[in-house]
Amino acid sequence: MKIAFIGQKNIGEHSGSVERHVRQLAASMALMGHEVTVYVQEPSGDSISGVSTIVLPGFPLRGFEAISRNGFATVHALFQKYDIVHFHSTGPSVFSLLPRIFRPDMRVVATVHGRDYLHHHRNRLSRMLLRWAEFIACTVPEKTIVVSKTLARYVEAVYRKPFTLIPYGIEATLTDRTDFLRKQGLKERRYLLSVSRLARHKGIHYLIKAFQALKETSELPNNWKLVIVGTQREVKDYAAYLRFLAVDDADVLFLDECRPEDLSQLYSNAGVFVCLSEDEDLSLMLLEALGHGLPCVVSDTPANREAVADCGVVCEPKNILDLKQKISSLINRPDTMKSLSFLAQARARSEYDQSAIAGRTISLYEDLLTEKQNLWKISFGLKNK
Repeated sequence: MKIAFIGQKNIGEHSGSVERHVRQLAASMALMGHEVTVYVQEPSGDSISGVSTIVLPGFPLRGFEAISRNGFATVHALFQKYDIVHFHSTGPSVFSLLPRIFRPDMRVVATVHGRDYLHHHRNRLSRMLLRWAEFIACTVPEKTIVVSKTLARYVEAVYRKPFTLIPYGIEATLTDRTDFLRKQGLKERRYLLSVSRLARHKGIHYLIKAFQALKETSELPNNWKLVIVGTQREVKDYAAYLRFLAVDDADVLFLDECRPEDLSQLYSNAGVFVCLSEDEDLSLMLLEALGHGLPCVVSDTPANREAVADCGVVCEPKNILDLKQKISSLINRPDTMKSLSFLAQARARSEYDQSAIAGRTISLYEDLLTEKQNLWKISFGLKNK
């Protein structure tokens, strides 16, 4: 099967959730023997066995680079012999109209990863355009995938049609290495970990304040630290605010993009993972934490509850006191942490295994191709009559 992915900026090791999802899907599908092509804006610096990349930069104008790049990618795909063209995210999916109109022999799929228009940093125009893009993504492709039950309930209620639920897949590999930890002055199982973009809706400022409150009330065991891993591409003012909150606190450590092997060490040796996202539909970083067997403290949102189920602790959103109490209760109960760690790994294996997720996606592709072949056979038979 010849498959093309459109919508991701790159598939490098230092990437966002959508890019990492596409990278893992492409690699898994290539191992299954399929021909996979990924359209990107910039080379990733590393290669994936069996996966081809096509670099197509967009117009270098703010607000137009990504959309023009995805438009060029779609036009290029029209002249190829792909069986499946798969768009990722709502914005790029507006171009799914083109293969539907000009290449009816191609099967068109889109994945809706979330409702980006809910994020605080979006202005009114971008929110309006993203809502329109969501409409296209949910109505034009032959199949639309959603990554969480929470998102499925939303789109099915709005668009009055069934959608296919296929969540993110993860490949969590524990490591015994600790050299990166020692370099950062960290000790195994003695730090809270947060991994995300540094954006306000991620709620990281609540975590910093709760951590400092734990120290003030002596509810934090000795030598515990807070590690915040994230980039500041979109909201630099918020990133500066976070650093201001922790300016005199040597126990709060900020790390920019980490190498995969360094991030693996952080996941493998953390004490607790914290995810306080207010409106995310599914956090890939949270799933990675589950895969590494981390006890998780999450904000009480439908998507977070769906991800952790019974292997995490839920706190009230935006409530620093409740967050502080939940963290304190967890880190001072080693038996509870051990139990949650076991449950987290079991859930990751049963619900988010990468090989199984890739297999489900391939099955969807195959069903689409079979349906189209049957339709052609029926049409051909009628014409012969």
